[in-house]
Amino acid sequence: MKIEHIQKNYGKKVVLRDITLSAEKGSCIGILGGNGSGKSTLLNILAGVLRTDGGSFSYDGHDLLRDTAFRTKHVGFVPQSTPLMEELSARDNLRLWYEKEEMEASLSDGVLAMLGIGDFLKVRVEKMSGGMKKRLAIGCAVAHNPDVLLLDEPSAALDLVCKERIATYLKSFKEEGGIILLATHDVQELPLCDALYILKNGRLAPYVFDGDVHRLVGKL
Repeated sequence: MKIEHIQKNYGKKVVLRDITLSAEKGSCIGILGGNGSGKSTLLNILAGVLRTDGGSFSYDGHDLLRDTAFRTKHVGFVPQSTPLMEELSARDNLRLWYEKEEMEASLSDGVLAMLGIGDFLKVRVEKMSGGMKKRLAIGCAVAHNPDVLLLDEPSAALDLVCKERIATYLKSFKEEGGIILLATHDVQELPLCDALYILKNGRLAPYVFDGDVHRLVGKL
């Protein structure tokens, strides 16, 4: 996966400047940055939600910003807000993405089982906790078995059980050769990452986390 020279401007304000990075199969890239640094903007561009003002995003020889069909097949996206049907149950939301047989198999011994979604299948989204919604959103996002997963702060404000469920799935996704691009504020997620970058003032810079949280905070 290659991200090359991504640019984004809002009027005269430059939000993203020449964002470039690459990732091998079976790896996770962590993007760190303060609120308003552009992390969500970057992921929304890569997911096709926002237009870029320049640059490319490629996988397996395809420019995913221009080849929408290929991107839809190979990229999964979990934004900060959970894109679920509030009035429907977890099961009914899943049926929008899965064939019935595929869903049942995954609930029995697959991604959905790993995420613990079987525990709240009958609960309507409007009645769910934040952790339930996030796990369900991930379950929906990976229904088509993507090769690249874009995650915007997946464990923000979640309890330890939910964080563990999500971490277990993401480790499995990597082990199967998937690529994860993770925007995060959570220090607990950093061990999952094979490389880290800090996004600040529109620019991306590599960062090596040595366990010193205070030093990291000072860089953001």
